[in-house]
Amino acid sequence: MTKYQNINERVISIKEDIEEINSLIEEYKPFIASVVEKHVNRYVEYGIDDELSIGLMAFHEAIEKYDIDKGNFLAFAKMTIKHRLIDHYRKEQKGQGQVISLEQEKQDDEEYVNLYVDEAVKEYTEAQKSQLRRIELEEIKKELALWGISFADVAKSSPKQEGTRRTYLAAIDYIMKTPELIDIIKNKKYLPVEKIAAGLKIPRKRIELGRNYIIAAVLILSGDYQYINEYIKWR
Repeated sequence: MTKYQNINERVISIKEDIEEINSLIEEYKPFIASVVEKHVNRYVEYGIDDELSIGLMAFHEAIEKYDIDKGNFLAFAKMTIKHRLIDHYRKEQKGQGQVISLEQEKQDDEEYVNLYVDEAVKEYTEAQKSQLRRIELEEIKKELALWGISFADVAKSSPKQEGTRRTYLAAIDYIMKTPELIDIIKNKKYLPVEKIAAGLKIPRKRIELGRNYIIAAVLILSGDYQYINEYIKWR
């Protein structure tokens, strides 16, 4: 059984385990590369580009410094990587004897402060989006495994007819608008079929048939799965 529900919990749990930290860094090398490439605006390769070494060290730093109050770990890691790259280029300029004005220092600091905002408004290339989507798919796969649900199970329960689809979407919408139901699903790990059927005034069997699909949808919509959510057509 998967030990962690999400990446945030995993990072908090492995802080003192160097082998687990190294395993996580190895697993997220594609993510680190995508962040570095976006910042330097060119293709980079491990073992060749110094920026990737900086990215790896920054990702390690993010693991050590992360706590839940900092929000989503991957967003925090992006910020840390970009900050370290800014530091690197600043030191490089000084080393080459270039004068960095106070205004430039201010601009660099403002860039760091605004990194979270930048991430929300800048467009990723399709390749970068696909890479991040794959990472999210691995995360939701682990979360579904806690329910004993696989992607194949979700596919089998996906609605094949428009009427069934509308019913499932109505159930998902009802859950997302009812914090009590989300809490039951996320924390108690069961789908409250009776409550949903009563709230929508439909037979419970119709909800039970779409159990796996509905659970997967709620976990994605209520979790930190931006790129999967963008990809799936819920309506």
